[in-house]
Amino acid sequence: MLELIDLGFRYSGRDWVFRHTNLTIASGSITSILGPNGKGKTTLLRCIAGLNTAQEGRVVRDSNIGYVPQATSSSFAYSVFDMVLMGRAKKVSTFGVPSKADVAQTRTVLERVGIDQLATSNFTELSGGQRQLVLIARALNTDCTFMILDEPVSALDLRNQAHVLQLLRELASEGMGILLTTHHPDHPLHLGGDAVVMFSPEEIVVGPVATLVTGETLSRLYGIDVATDTVHDRGNPRTVVYTRYDNFAAAGNDLRLTESSLT
Repeated sequence: MLELIDLGFRYSGRDWVFRHTNLTIASGSITSILGPNGKGKTTLLRCIAGLNTAQEGRVVRDSNIGYVPQATSSSFAYSVFDMVLMGRAKKVSTFGVPSKADVAQTRTVLERVGIDQLATSNFTELSGGQRQLVLIARALNTDCTFMILDEPVSALDLRNQAHVLQLLRELASEGMGILLTTHHPDHPLHLGGDAVVMFSPEEIVVGPVATLVTGETLSRLYGIDVATDTVHDRGNPRTVVYTRYDNFAAAGNDLRLTESSLT
């Protein structure tokens, strides 16, 4: 279990990013965090991962956490294989080297994430989306029981988005706890589980995705006219999210803001 108890954070001399945040996430569950840019989604994840220290409250962790930041760069020309192998660092003694088992597991993880063909590639020469997949593989290679991901599909094409979302569902079904941030409201609807909606520093609402991720909630959250509808995907009902661009334009706003806020 991962639990946030009355958690609050602010940067020195600035207003609170969030306060009085309470959240419990069990193993085998998926929780998605939604909120406009600048509402503190990444900061909340960093506090949970232990990278930032909250000024109020506490985080209770009884799990090995794997943290996946947004796609990043590297100062060294490591191969993809070596980047993912770094996930085994805690399993290696101070002056030791990775074991044959570590190497074998790294190959297995590369295959599962679908990037085994990139194993010998230079990490610094990859696209942003490919780097994101490498970071996911590295976190998975830590043997974590809880994975925290900051916008894990933001740089991925549609095929790889679908692949990563399916992978997250599989990991949750195997007992791993999943917590992610996203700017795509349709992704929580696809993943299921719970949602965390960050309206303001002191208004953070938690609830089931099915009842919380609605047109009314999303319209208020993003300040634009958002609606949901049910479509039939090969006979199965599925909820989709869309923006009423005509109403947004009529209000005298720039459509480019809508596009950037939802992608």
